[in-house]
Amino acid sequence: MMELLLASNNDHKHAEFVRLFPGVRIVRPREIGVDFDFAEDGASFLANAFGKARALQEIAHRPVIGDDSGLCVAALGGGPGVRSSRYGSDGTRKLETPERNALLLSRLRGAADRRAFFVCCLVLAMEDERFIAVQETVHGEIADSPRGANGFGYDPLFLLPDRGLTIAELPEAEKDLVSHRGRAARRLRAMLDGMP
Repeated sequence: MMELLLASNNDHKHAEFVRLFPGVRIVRPREIGVDFDFAEDGASFLANAFGKARALQEIAHRPVIGDDSGLCVAALGGGPGVRSSRYGSDGTRKLETPERNALLLSRLRGAADRRAFFVCCLVLAMEDERFIAVQETVHGEIADSPRGANGFGYDPLFLLPDRGLTIAELPEAEKDLVSHRGRAARRLRAMLDGMP
């Protein structure tokens, strides 16, 4: 079985990657005794995903998937964007998910334009100077309040207008079909399967 190291110790993200890459063993850094933490201070999703993948690949000397994803909201000038996981942080404490979601909703109070999109960039670093990068999006709107329990992060706020449901209201299999990470993972898997 193929094995890929995930440049994250996030349990929610790990579970999602396990679903998105059937037949591949997805390993977290802590499972191989590596204490990995990467400062996501790049100016783009690609910079952060590539930085994570290369940094861990240089430590572990095995193929690594780096992921950076976030929410871009039109009424917030594209924010929180690459700072999605650190949204509202003052540098001393990172807000918990419910706090970040409440902050986002408070900043959108009264906004007529609630268009938003999720971005996911995946980088597979295989060895020095050899990598694959893909980036995908999914478009929707910000709901008036959190809905659903089948997701994490901003999923309960991200409404898919054609379905009338938030990402967090979808069953996992359906979420994986429509989500930004699901789309990026399918592209990456197709490239990986086509490699010699």
